[in-house]
Amino acid sequence: MKKLEQLYEGKAKKVYSTEDPNVVIVSYKDDATAFDGLKKGTITGKGAINNQMTNFLMQQLEKVGVPTHYVQELSDRDTAVKKVSIIPLEVIIRNVSAGSFAKRFGVEEGIVFDAPTIEFSYKNDDLHDPLMNAYHAVALKLATWDEIDTIKKYAFAVNDFLKKTLLECGVTLVDFKLEFGKTADNTIVLADEISPDTCRFWDSKTGEKLDKDRFRRDLGNVEGAYQEMSRRLLGK
Repeated sequence: MKKLEQLYEGKAKKVYSTEDPNVVIVSYKDDATAFDGLKKGTITGKGAINNQMTNFLMQQLEKVGVPTHYVQELSDRDTAVKKVSIIPLEVIIRNVSAGSFAKRFGVEEGIVFDAPTIEFSYKNDDLHDPLMNAYHAVALKLATWDEIDTIKKYAFAVNDFLKKTLLECGVTLVDFKLEFGKTADNTIVLADEISPDTCRFWDSKTGEKLDKDRFRRDLGNVEGAYQEMSRRLLGK
């Protein structure tokens, strides 16, 4: 499978067309951004780690009944995926208070919730991805009620699987962001990525951050955190 025309370039990935109209190639970059792109940098090796971690987790999620866009890993950085139209809802699941949640509600980080929470934001860079509820999403025709129910079901299933899998690696899943898309036949599938870019991973014993917060907060050893997650989850 070959890259043809570049269709899109985002903060962390490029997307290319292929000879199959229903399949595109996603190429992961080492570029890193935070705070709506105000902070920019490079995390060496990040693209390869995020690509391989995402592909590993998506293949596991398929086995537990969560459909994904994954087709085939082509190289360290490149993966063939089903072409989808992204539903412009970012889906955030939180198990522990951190980040914008802690700031918004004036609580400290590290409060373990009795049950996971879910929130949506409108995927729109110009508006800085504002929070929205399901009623807003339906009113704006971003998704139907049935689609939102499906997305919520899959998102909580992803959380259940990831929490268990990561705990076995000595990692607490604090929170994470998912994106979903619709294939040509309108099937909703998990898209985008699952990586230290889109999740908060804390070492279960020490609380050490093993994710992009090291870049956001200038904590140092950013590459080392990504490599440690790769070692624990993928054994490499």
